[in-house]
Amino acid sequence: MSNKERGFTLIEMMVALAIFSLAALALLRLQGGTLSSTARLQSGIVAGIVARNLVVESITDKKAPAFGRSNGREFNAGRSWRWTRNVARTGESRLQRIDVTVADEAGQQVASLTAFRDAR
Repeated sequence: MSNKERGFTLIEMMVALAIFSLAALALLRLQGGTLSSTARLQSGIVAGIVARNLVVESITDKKAPAFGRSNGREFNAGRSWRWTRNVARTGESRLQRIDVTVADEAGQQVASLTAFRDAR
């Protein structure tokens, strides 16, 4: 047999397998990072929806919300969300500032939203 017909040596095969395994491990880590980023993004989107719903309720209610802090729970997308709404005066006497923050079950703040409404 000539050198051209012999094929790969054991060392060449081991080096090729090592390179392939490093590439496969890098792809697995990338997939894990992508999955966790997707979960955080989904959580942020749903929390943003909860915050917008609370702000819309505050703005469209016939009676302006009372000044001060209030909090509660909302259930959306199969999860429980804790929200805090802070209604404060602004420099303009007829406007209220409404700050809404939404946190997940662990207490981690996920979304916040600010709106203004006529205080009458």
